[in-house]
Amino acid sequence: MHSYMGKLLYVDLSKNSCQAVPLDERLAELFVGGKGFGAKILYDLLPPGCDPLSPENVLMFMAGPLTGTLAPAMRGCVITRSPLTGTFVDSYFGGHFAPEIRYAGFDGIIITGAAETPCYIWVDNGAAEIRNAAHLWGLDTFTFTELIKEELGDRTVKTACIGPAGEKKVSFALVNCEYNRHAGRGGTGAVMGAKNLKAVVLRGRKVIRPYDPSAFQTAVDQAYRELQAEGGISAFTVDGTAGSIDFANDEHLLPAYNYYDGAFDGAAGLNAAAQRKQLWLRNVACAGCPIACGKVGRIRRGRHKGLVSDVVEYETAAMMGSNLGIGDVREVAYLVKKCDALGLDGMSAGGVIGFAMEAFKKGIITAADTEGVNLAFGDVAAADYLLEIIAARKEGLGDTLAGGVKKAAQVLGGGSADFAVHIKGLECPAWGPRTVPGMALALATADRGGCHQRAFPILYEVGGFWNGEPVERLGLKDKGEIVAYLQNYLAGLDTLVKCDFAQYGIKAETYCRMLTAATGRNWTVEELLLLGERVWNQVRLFNLREGFSRSDDTLPKRFMEEPLPGGPYKGHMITEADLNRLLDDYYSSRGWDREGAPTTAKLEQLNLAAQPPLFHL
Repeated sequence: MHSYMGKLLYVDLSKNSCQAVPLDERLAELFVGGKGFGAKILYDLLPPGCDPLSPENVLMFMAGPLTGTLAPAMRGCVITRSPLTGTFVDSYFGGHFAPEIRYAGFDGIIITGAAETPCYIWVDNGAAEIRNAAHLWGLDTFTFTELIKEELGDRTVKTACIGPAGEKKVSFALVNCEYNRHAGRGGTGAVMGAKNLKAVVLRGRKVIRPYDPSAFQTAVDQAYRELQAEGGISAFTVDGTAGSIDFANDEHLLPAYNYYDGAFDGAAGLNAAAQRKQLWLRNVACAGCPIACGKVGRIRRGRHKGLVSDVVEYETAAMMGSNLGIGDVREVAYLVKKCDALGLDGMSAGGVIGFAMEAFKKGIITAADTEGVNLAFGDVAAADYLLEIIAARKEGLGDTLAGGVKKAAQVLGGGSADFAVHIKGLECPAWGPRTVPGMALALATADRGGCHQRAFPILYEVGGFWNGEPVERLGLKDKGEIVAYLQNYLAGLDTLVKCDFAQYGIKAETYCRMLTAATGRNWTVEELLLLGERVWNQVRLFNLREGFSRSDDTLPKRFMEEPLPGGPYKGHMITEADLNRLLDDYYSSRGWDREGAPTTAKLEQLNLAAQPPLFHL
């Protein structure tokens, strides 16, 4: 199958068994890899209504047909049913773990069951076994990674592990893919914890062979030229995603004080200039990536002097910074590093802490609940305290917040649901959508809950064009069509699995040329979009089966009932009428009915009607 390894690793922890399973060629043809493989396999293998923390839940580490090659598509994804939302979740990570899946001889790893005692999966160049991890249970992610390399006598092995939060099944626990690359969203770490699975550890030496090596190299060279072209992605190399802080603040999109506002007076203390002054030393990159958006940093002064940090990404700088009223990037770097060590998603953690601080301000949480700690916005010690009790699921407030803001609001009551900022249970990303209706629609319809990575129409709404015409920022026209297009395109690229930032430089035609040369099957842009639409609809079928409907394609009250309090867009919000019109247009663009279900004609067009299972033991 050319650039495919031709096998999936299937691990049943309940039976203590590992086996290589041939890759169905029809699966590769229709779903390609990455998100596509995960969407189809999860739908086929998972019993409807399955508890995400039960042994029956399926956990997958998936790569794509370009992963591990010279192409800038080196990322992988963890796919499962989310314990935070109950939806399908695919959470992406960079670094070196995904290429190593392929070098170890597989196109993906499928894990089911639960071990009786703590374990880890060891895969060595095609051979897999389940090993005891009782002596490693309880370790933070950084300590585990160091010790397992020492234990195996090989610094080059690649790891994906959970920290204490995952072991305690915190609903927004992440998977750490050493050292600062994570499958962060949706609680994939909690699923590993429920399976008593501390880690997956890989070593591989196998070679990936494109169908046409010469054509593949030519296509890769073209992709690199596009990345280096003027107006491409150089900003990510220079500033990483921290460069977005100033843009978001200027446009009143930056969350502040649990999303109450869209701008933060202390943003200059979090931006790229502040990080360069306080932290950064040099650039770092994922395996084979020409962009190098990461940074190695070390805090130079202050109470955290000497702490080693990666770039504080836009999302965590905002969610653990401005959203909490904290404007010192050194303090935010400390909190983010703590999240990484404990194994907590920094984005959800920031949303949960912001919610708790507002609940404290309003008297719903009191000092009696916090051991006397004052949960004030801007108080780093308060945020630090909350991270500790959440990761430990400390009885009382810690356990309540460990379920995420949706469940916490249900427990706390007192009107706290009004400021619990989530979509389908997933804490929202750091892009307040009250002045960008297309982004509001993208968040409302994202398949895993509030997510900016499924579509980012802000780039169209703030000075962009659609079909040759300027896009009106506050208008609703064309937003449904724009969002559906972007979701399809990015879902197609997530089968490869693409670098999130490379997509802003590499043309769709060039992705198709690389995929054609790698697999031997001719790909056009139209076919790539159709692939993405097939994957998107496959996930929609899963979520509909699990009880989701149009009523879940909605926004938090904060975005629909509380207008922005200041700035040039003061008074603006997304009304219920706005959202309903956006949804009607979006569903129509997708060929879905008014309730958001794919029609029979649409499923037939996408080869999803009566599709048999494509994974066979």
